[in-house]
Amino acid sequence: MANRIRQKERDAIIQSLKSGVTPKIGIQHIQVGRSNEIRALYEDIERISQGGSAFRIIVGDYGSGKTFFMSVVRSIAFERKLVTVHADLSPDRRLHASSGQARNLYSELMRNLATRSKPDGSALGSVVERFVTEARREAAENKIDVPVVIHQRLGALTDLVGGYDFAKVIESYWHGFEQGDDELMSNAIRWLRAEYMTKTEARQHLDVRTIISDDSFYDALKLMSLFVRQAGYEGLLVSLDEMVNLYKLSSTQARTSNYEQILRILNDCLQGSAAHIGFLMGGTPEFLLDPRRGLYSYDALQSRLAENSFAQRAGVIDYSSPTLHLASLTPEELFILLKNLRHVFAGGDTSKYLVPDDALKSFLMHCSQTIGDAYFRTPRNTIKAFLDMLAVLEQNPEMHWSQLVQSIDIEHEYPSGADDVLLSEGDRPDGLTDFRI
Repeated sequence: MANRIRQKERDAIIQSLKSGVTPKIGIQHIQVGRSNEIRALYEDIERISQGGSAFRIIVGDYGSGKTFFMSVVRSIAFERKLVTVHADLSPDRRLHASSGQARNLYSELMRNLATRSKPDGSALGSVVERFVTEARREAAENKIDVPVVIHQRLGALTDLVGGYDFAKVIESYWHGFEQGDDELMSNAIRWLRAEYMTKTEARQHLDVRTIISDDSFYDALKLMSLFVRQAGYEGLLVSLDEMVNLYKLSSTQARTSNYEQILRILNDCLQGSAAHIGFLMGGTPEFLLDPRRGLYSYDALQSRLAENSFAQRAGVIDYSSPTLHLASLTPEELFILLKNLRHVFAGGDTSKYLVPDDALKSFLMHCSQTIGDAYFRTPRNTIKAFLDMLAVLEQNPEMHWSQLVQSIDIEHEYPSGADDVLLSEGDRPDGLTDFRI
């Protein structure tokens, strides 16, 4: 008999998918297809754990499953003892800025820091505590002072920008740990989360001269990757979704500055300058390919991210490329997905299935006739419609599934209204204003 699915897990999956967002738990119950892409990312994770680095841009249309795919990759990273951080970019969170947006992004990443034992985030305190505990154990074994062990372990960090103060903050956490000073420990975590707004306040509380700011966003991530390694983990995986928000920026200068930050990260990862760190960035085809506003508008990035011409001519996919275009689900894979959703909806109890396999086939046939191949290229709305149908059947057991299938209206997946970006005068070489509808 198949394993039952806990009610809490079942409800979280159903509610998330019905609202069009990726569930935070239980993704193993519904994952299908894309085995080649997952295998490629698994090799990246192995490289990170062995001291290397990785960089991938996950490209897919709205509703194609980018966020879900990145969640699957994070779950694999947990199994390989990596620490993960993830965040969505937004108007007030981006890679490069001068008004706190980059610091906001870093703070969000640190709030979502997760480990295998705390996959839901807020694990930064646990990671620091684990480091301090390991340092105390090593000091006791070798009969030396704990600060000496901390300095030895964090010696590699002091060679990087901001590394000295980073190590000093960790030492402050240890002092708070030893003295039972919760405020000092809390201040140390605040500094690591980039929640200090001024250097003066940080110096008063922790006796450090720097803070994590817009200018030190990437440097701080590199420090964190080395620190989690010293805490006993294999590396750090940074997952950044909704990269299309950079494409939406109306200021050419702001877009260029963010693309330069991406270039810096890409160069470090591909040249081997970074260690124990990997980056996953999720965006739409427009974000990558648009020659005026996308990554391809920046020549240095276009040359590095261009597709393999030999693979293109041969009609195959190069899975080692920095850009990974998500393949569409096949109709067969979507059929398996609907079977998985039916199983989850029934809580793992096969006797409680609301519809037979024939209903799944009829549903897919209706989707194909209604919106064509979009039903498996961008399956989000197809999934929502199927779960809505199951909800109606659950609440109205006297109804038959055949009554509902033909009446289901599946909408095409469109970008949100936020994509209608008014372009600034500087975005056109002819000086004219332009807009998209």
